[in-house]
Amino acid sequence: MKRFIITGAPGAGKTAIIRQLELDGFSVVDEAATDVIAAAQAQGTVQPWTHPSFLDVVAHLQRDRQIRASYQPDEVQFHDRCAVCTAALAAYLGHPYTPFLAGELERVKKEAIYQNRVFFIRNLGFLMPTEARRITFEETVRFEKIHEETYRDFGFNLISVEPGRLLERVSIIKAAIR
Repeated sequence: MKRFIITGAPGAGKTAIIRQLELDGFSVVDEAATDVIAAAQAQGTVQPWTHPSFLDVVAHLQRDRQIRASYQPDEVQFHDRCAVCTAALAAYLGHPYTPFLAGELERVKKEAIYQNRVFFIRNLGFLMPTEARRITFEETVRFEKIHEETYRDFGFNLISVEPGRLLERVSIIKAAIR
């Protein structure tokens, strides 16, 4: 099975791309952080990313989803983010890696869970805020740089998917996996 990561800064269009890939028949694994944030906010925690356990909750959910998805018979899977994204988030927030996150990063690397080519979805030049996305466009640009550096530090090769129409961006991804 080939597992490809779709990543990039908040609001870059990753979810729309993942949904289109799913509609096109590909197996997809949804992002964990957004679901963790939504669940925490539903329980009354306004900014869950400020809680010390946030990174571990996200990394656990990412691992669990990746392992569950490994039982699917699909030849190709697209993962909306992974533990390397959580490492980038830790750097962005100024937090050290937790022991669990460090172990998960080691597992991902040692077991070569994901393809070395990562689809890095570039920001669209603007940002639409949501309940989970409470960040300014300027902050997303800074996060994008940290994100890119983190992936390169972990030895991944980034395939830039520049701003454009959804179907054009998806076509770039499909062409690159053939």
